[in-house]
Amino acid sequence: MSENVELVPGDDPIINRLEDQINWYDRKSQSAQRIFKRIKIVEIFSAAIIPLLAGLNFPHVKLAAGGLGVLITILEGILHLNQYQQLWNTYRSTCEALKHEKYAYLGNAGPYAGAANPRVILAERVESLVSQEHAQWSSIQQRAGSASQASAS
Repeated sequence: MSENVELVPGDDPIINRLEDQINWYDRKSQSAQRIFKRIKIVEIFSAAIIPLLAGLNFPHVKLAAGGLGVLITILEGILHLNQYQQLWNTYRSTCEALKHEKYAYLGNAGPYAGAANPRVILAERVESLVSQEHAQWSSIQQRAGSASQASAS
């Protein structure tokens, strides 16, 4: 392997896979983070309004306060069911681990230092990280499904 390794998209299927996975996990992490934070902001705002409404005296104040309580319950159920915070953290962790592999490979460091075929090691390590994340995702989905089934019983 030459000393100056560059990742040029389109030249190498291993590098293409690595870059594709980094981009995918980065996008999904950002998306899950945005959804989680938006839902939490609505929940916090709704919860803060309920005591204010309780002190007001206008028609349908009880209905409005009750509606906000229902909204909070629904939003919390959506968060629990879809596990946005956990996905955000898992996707971010996987993205950063893939970036670590990329830079270790580029720097000919860690497991790549002195390796006879560092591309093979890179491919194996990238696929291992992606497989581990898929297993975590499956576990999260099973737990969320079990919890929602238990609460429905």
